[in-house]
Amino acid sequence: MTGLAVVAATLAVATLVGVVVRRRDGVPRDVEDGGVERLTTDDLGAELGERATLVQFSSAFCQPCRATRRILTEVAEMVPGVAHVEIDAESRLELVRSLNILRTPTVFVLDPSGRVVKRASGQPRKADVIAALGQAVEG
Repeated sequence: MTGLAVVAATLAVATLVGVVVRRRDGVPRDVEDGGVERLTTDDLGAELGERATLVQFSSAFCQPCRATRRILTEVAEMVPGVAHVEIDAESRLELVRSLNILRTPTVFVLDPSGRVVKRASGQPRKADVIAALGQAVEG
């Protein structure tokens, strides 16, 4: 009977963790204090957008990275002055480590000066990207 209780408790905890992770996946969040505050054109290897920049860290075999690329490209095309920059995480390991990127895709939303406004790990929804972009453009 004790073994059955342990199995039930383990399944309950695993289900709860799975639900929490799934709800947080891809949702842009404010950047914590003490993190990297600005990314420059040298960091990105590309020019910053006039109004905002969407930065995506990807890897070659990442399926959600492809969908994220499509979403970010569509959003950047919809909003004038917004650039989309994709960075191969495997070729920029020093930058990945300095930004504490643990998985791909990871997306940063930058304001016109390169200040990191939002950060998301996992595939974001288009509506969430647009909302985060609104904060970067307004701020």
